Amino acid sequence: MTGLPKTMRRGPWRYLGDGDILQAAAVTLLALIASLGVLYIAHFVRVWRVARGSATRLPVPHTLLVFGRRLVDGQPEADFIGRLTRARANAFDGLARQVLLLGGQSDGGTLSEAEAGRQWLEAAGWPAAVPLVLEQASVDSLENLRHARDLLGGEGHLPSVGLVTSRYHLARCLYLARRLAFDATPIAAEPDLEPGYRYVRRMALEAGYLMWIDTGWRWARLTGNQRVVARLS
Repeated sequence: MTGLPKTMRRGPWRYLGDGDILQAAAVTLLALIASLGVLYIAHFVRVWRVARGSATRLPVPHTLLVFGRRLVDGQPEADFIGRLTRARANAFDGLARQVLLLGGQSDGGTLSEAEAGRQWLEAAGWPAAVPLVLEQASVDSLENLRHARDLLGGEGHLPSVGLVTSRYHLARCLYLARRLAFDATPIAAEPDLEPGYRYVRRMALEAGYLMWIDTGWRWARLTGNQRVVARLS
């Protein structure tokens, strides 16, 4: 997939050469048409409800998983800084047993999102008692979580985790985390759900991604496609 533009080398777009994923996309489109759009609306409501209802602070200490975002000139951009700031606040409140910074190289440079996040946190001030662990091999949310699961001990005895990311991104991360057997709590980067076109557009995109993933998984279960089922388990 190296011929794709940079903006399409991460997230769902990077799987466009995968026959299973294209089949899932076709099935999702048919289901969307058959439901007269109700399927999409249901997923948009799901994204909105998680975005609106998620807390910014953990009730008890957890392992934090901080989702990266594409760097800009080798530096975290505004949404990523928001996620890092939220993780830092929880850490200083004594609510982080350890923190995993998730994300590989995304901007064509040599610095991973995780490493850029570590550098930002250490420059801002980080509690020495809270370990920072870098996951630098992933380029999308599913890979983030699969690699985090490996780092945290495989498929058994996983610690409870807090998923720290932007409100628009929480529903997809929570869905994937629970499919991968995490006991996960969503933690919102922003204090409140932001108004405006940008945020509605981001939630609309996330609803589409979530609809594609969930419908594809259900279709795979129905048809016995273990390749797809295994990706989400």
